[in-house]
Amino acid sequence: MAITIMGTLGYRFICDYSFVDAFYMTIITIATVGFEEVHPLDMYGKIFTALLVMISFGIFAYAVTSVTRFVFDGEFNKLFKNRKLNETIQKLNHHVIICGYGRNGRQAAQVLKKHKQRFVVIEKSVELTSNMNHKYNDLVMTADATLDEILLKAGILRAKALITTLPIDADNLFIVLTARNLNPNLTIISRASEDNSDTKLKIAGANNVIMPDRVGGAHMASLVMKPDVVEFIDHLVGQEGDSVNMEEISFKNIPERLRHKTLKDLEIRNKSGANIIGFKTAAGEYIINPAADTKIIPDAKIFVLGNAEQITKLKELLT
Repeated sequence: MAITIMGTLGYRFICDYSFVDAFYMTIITIATVGFEEVHPLDMYGKIFTALLVMISFGIFAYAVTSVTRFVFDGEFNKLFKNRKLNETIQKLNHHVIICGYGRNGRQAAQVLKKHKQRFVVIEKSVELTSNMNHKYNDLVMTADATLDEILLKAGILRAKALITTLPIDADNLFIVLTARNLNPNLTIISRASEDNSDTKLKIAGANNVIMPDRVGGAHMASLVMKPDVVEFIDHLVGQEGDSVNMEEISFKNIPERLRHKTLKDLEIRNKSGANIIGFKTAAGEYIINPAADTKIIPDAKIFVLGNAEQITKLKELLT
């Protein structure tokens, strides 16, 4: 458009053409169709025509180069992948968002993958995202998780949980604050490095705060004191679902006909084969091996242990 206007004005004032003739002359010159001039050109007109041809060829060559670079340098592929990523995320519901794909982020992704839980990874390091290789590697966003718009693109409004594992506590704190503001019902689990950061993260809205160094030391000490017990628990937690599963059942997931009744009334053991191993009261108190007459009340949770088949039967009973 710019070169057309420039050519029209040039022929109008340099060659004294009418606007229609100037426009026509510009079009046939740019298109190089080979038609004769509208009127004979003087020296200045010929020089202007030559410059107009060179400029148009330069613009054409630049356009071809840009398109070629766009296609062959991967820009077109990136655009296609980003569009596909956004479309896939838009279809997700009750998924998990992992912010950061360092050591802790990878471990979280591996566990989620074993339990067939869909998740979206947000990692700003191109080196880490380019080397990802997991079941859902098509759901990886190379971006800064501290930005509101990135969390929204990851589907935070429809997600059920967010795990932030960034190495800097301030970044995790910012993500927790943003995520809690965007989705008040979201379960948020954050990593912390400094001793005084866990309290701040919980105040900001994190449901759980994990300190890897502290957990690692306690785990090693437990292996000294009760090695078989710890390894057995690790075995339970690390299963892929084909051997042993631990499941939690909240009050809202229990059919209305069984609410406010006792654990005995559920008949979980008789109907599914799974075992109730724990109970969380509305006040947050944990009870190991709860009594059969324990009542199922609002905000309570039941913890069940069983194999994959038993857990499947249990879920069918509760639908």
